[in-house]
Amino acid sequence: MTEPAHRSIRVLLADDQELIRAGFAALIDSTPDLEVVGEASDGQEAIDFLRAEPADVVLMDIRMPGLDGLAATREICTDEALADVKVIVLTTFELDDYVIGAVQAGASGFLGKTVSPEELLGAIRTVAGGDALLSPAATRAVVERMARTSGTDLDPAAFDSLTEREREMTSLAALGLSNDEIAERAYLSPLTVKTHLNRAMMKVHARDRAQLVVIAYQSGLVRPGDDLE
Repeated sequence: MTEPAHRSIRVLLADDQELIRAGFAALIDSTPDLEVVGEASDGQEAIDFLRAEPADVVLMDIRMPGLDGLAATREICTDEALADVKVIVLTTFELDDYVIGAVQAGASGFLGKTVSPEELLGAIRTVAGGDALLSPAATRAVVERMARTSGTDLDPAAFDSLTEREREMTSLAALGLSNDEIAERAYLSPLTVKTHLNRAMMKVHARDRAQLVVIAYQSGLVRPGDDLE
């Protein structure tokens, strides 16, 4: 008896530039575990597509005519029917103010449009697997700035309920470490690290790792300028 084939990760491309969509589509469709299931030239088209056809990850441009990527991300991430859809924001400038708003709106991460093919494919797999991606190089400055200047519906006092291990894992994540890097540093398996972080997210009612990191800064668990010891 043969084992069933693993389902490909379904990707929706939302960008008003057809050439960019074509380039991303060619790259994504060249891999056996990813497939482009649709394209949209503005935010409303992306939302309409998702409500008609399933997708796992949206590559969302910020600046588009009509409904822009920021508004579309917020609508997707607050729609319970689309709770399983992950959004990766694409931006020309990694320190773009819109990126900050997009992560707060619920995006699972962001990428600069100069990202390498390997980084783009890896980001899609990472986000589809349930992890968040703040940037390919863990752009802490954006997270710190977002935590200092913007509000959140999350309650920083909720961190009081975290175990010492969960607080440690959260702190390391907030300092830009991946699960594999945290695992190596803490002498744990990556799966154990992910479990601790998932429990922390549940306790503080964070949608994903990005929100967990923001509230870690807002609560004072991690402070701007902190470094790994």
